[in-house]
Amino acid sequence: MTRRPRAAVLDYDAGNVRSAKRGLDVAGADAVITSDPDVARAADVLVIPGVGHFGTCSRRLREQGLEEVVRAFVAADRPVLGICVGMQLLYAGSEESEEPGLGLLPGRVRRLPPGVVAPHMGWDVVRATTAGEELLVGVDGERCYFAHSYFAVPEDPAHVLATCGYAGTEFPCVVREGSVVGTQFHPEKSGAVGARLLAAWLGGATWD
Repeated sequence: MTRRPRAAVLDYDAGNVRSAKRGLDVAGADAVITSDPDVARAADVLVIPGVGHFGTCSRRLREQGLEEVVRAFVAADRPVLGICVGMQLLYAGSEESEEPGLGLLPGRVRRLPPGVVAPHMGWDVVRATTAGEELLVGVDGERCYFAHSYFAVPEDPAHVLATCGYAGTEFPCVVREGSVVGTQFHPEKSGAVGARLLAAWLGGATWD
């Protein structure tokens, strides 16, 4: 008998938690919004959503004891997904703040170049960096929804699964290292395309 995977959407006073929950439910999860570390630990998968200031989000994640939960998931090779600022928090730091990030992925976060209209907001094309990536089936070449002024600069190009081009700047929009995945765009706001990515990340949306 199979069941829907339990997804904990971390609530640390960042925006977008409710739409993230709805998107995960549509993709096949049984999602719950929580700021309780114990509830988060009991989930099958962990989601770090985020709309807001990097420093504020990073600080609140730590203050609520959720950083330890994220690190425990990674140490146990359990699935973690960071969305938008949640993806940026996976890196060591950002030009937006002196507050450190989680440092789970090697690299830093930079602001879009001077002269480029920021934020980059709206629908834009996601391009896979290699063919055959299961996570990007039905996503490669499609438009997803972006809303950001900063982007990740990974130290290891092998972590980059997909990129997006905006005003002459090419930046990673899907990254992965081990059990950790990050998307700069919002899959939960990207319609059927985003739902396909979330369902693929959930592993077919069923768990034994």
